[in-house]
Amino acid sequence: MLRGAKVGLRARFDEDIPVLRTELYDDVVNSSRSEAGPWKPMTPGTRDPRLVVDEKQERSVSFSVVELEGGTLIGSAMLWGIDTHNRNAHIGLGLFPAARGKGYGTDVVAVLCHYGFTVRGLRRLQIETLADNAAMLRSAERNGFVREGVLRSSAWVMGEFLDEVLLGLLAQDWEPAPAR
Repeated sequence: MLRGAKVGLRARFDEDIPVLRTELYDDVVNSSRSEAGPWKPMTPGTRDPRLVVDEKQERSVSFSVVELEGGTLIGSAMLWGIDTHNRNAHIGLGLFPAARGKGYGTDVVAVLCHYGFTVRGLRRLQIETLADNAAMLRSAERNGFVREGVLRSSAWVMGEFLDEVLLGLLAQDWEPAPAR
């Protein structure tokens, strides 16, 4: 398990999948805001590609997010679009509603940076988020990400086009958290 100050990122367990589906993906608004496509219902037992880990897939790494104190599952995190030639990847995460506003997102981003830069040897990490996602913007910027641009009206969400903010962080600019 990868450890931060408050959270751990561990392998996805089969028993995580129904909880993640209920907490993150059955919520039409939340799912619409976090996915690149429209929300659609998934039949229980379906091998939902957003949740089921394909160990042979080299371009993404999925984690379950747990509180260090108690080990409670609180969300999902991933590096996706991993490009080993150009040595870059994208960060994504989703926290359960009850886990939001407690600093977990900032810690998840920090642990994903450690994984991307230290474990994987990447040079650049990138985050794309809706312009009104203040929590994600704050988590990214607290970890050294820089706003690099705005993609105007690039996301269709629940009947309207929204802007997305593009943030980037280079390995040379990353300041790892002190050892715990």
